[in-house]
Amino acid sequence: MIPKTPKIFIAGHNGMVGAALMRKLLEAGYADLILADRSQLDLRDQNKVEKFIETNRPDVLIDAAATVGGIQANNTYPYNFLMDNLQIQNNLINGAFKYGVKKFIFLGSSCIYPKHADQPIQEESLLTGPLEPTNEAYAIAKIAGLKACQAIRRQYGKDFFSLMPTNLYGEGDNFDPETAHVLPAMIRKFHNGKVNGLASLTLWGSGSPKREFLHINDLADGIRFCMEHPLEADWYNMGSGHELSIKSLAELIRKIVGFEGEIHWDTSKPDGTPRKLLDSSKINNLGWTPKISLEEGIRQTYAWFLQNEHNLKEVKF
Repeated sequence: MIPKTPKIFIAGHNGMVGAALMRKLLEAGYADLILADRSQLDLRDQNKVEKFIETNRPDVLIDAAATVGGIQANNTYPYNFLMDNLQIQNNLINGAFKYGVKKFIFLGSSCIYPKHADQPIQEESLLTGPLEPTNEAYAIAKIAGLKACQAIRRQYGKDFFSLMPTNLYGEGDNFDPETAHVLPAMIRKFHNGKVNGLASLTLWGSGSPKREFLHINDLADGIRFCMEHPLEADWYNMGSGHELSIKSLAELIRKIVGFEGEIHWDTSKPDGTPRKLLDSSKINNLGWTPKISLEEGIRQTYAWFLQNEHNLKEVKF
């Protein structure tokens, strides 16, 4: 059991997930948060990570740190996505185990599941088929992290478990067209098209794949829920329960942004997994459900983008 006033180490607190979680925990009254940015702690350095955990002795460690990106970045930089994530998560998991962290929450991704898994995807679908090739490296890293937490939980009885969120978006996202996920990349492209008065713009693929999206604040609320409640399973899916085609997503974002030009689809580019809807019934049945609709969430995200556009940085690998 964790103390009523636990010391919580959020690894990756400056990222989109970590920042949203930090806000949520502070709002809920958790004041003893342990934070370290990249200049203070390189999570790829095993000795430094273990020393940090040994010195600070957190009760809870939430691994929200990762090298992430969209289909183009995953396909272009597979070594970075594999090695960075393996190093980061292995150091955190082993350090937490070695120095007595009472609860460890590992954040993975819905891309861990097979490309052609039955829909909606249940947790039991893991490792039942081949992965989507364009994000295989990232998926393998996340599967390894899940399996490490599962092994510690089963072998030593420690409260280590994993959460597998669907496609995330929200304030603090990466809007770099070359490395971003599909939703923020579209926001940036449609906004640029609107500002520059373009008659048309081109998007990757056919637009036919279907995707599910979860607002980052809903995920943060779900992580807090899982931190505060006992969980029996090794990992849980976390999604909104709603899906739409990439083409429908594009039309929705175009409407919100106000781009009036045409959309062309470059079918020579990869589509990725044809459909990816999570079955989140296990965590829903325990009492957590998301509250932010996709349209409301995109409007909030675009408003944040407009306020922060001039301060956004490109993401390099």
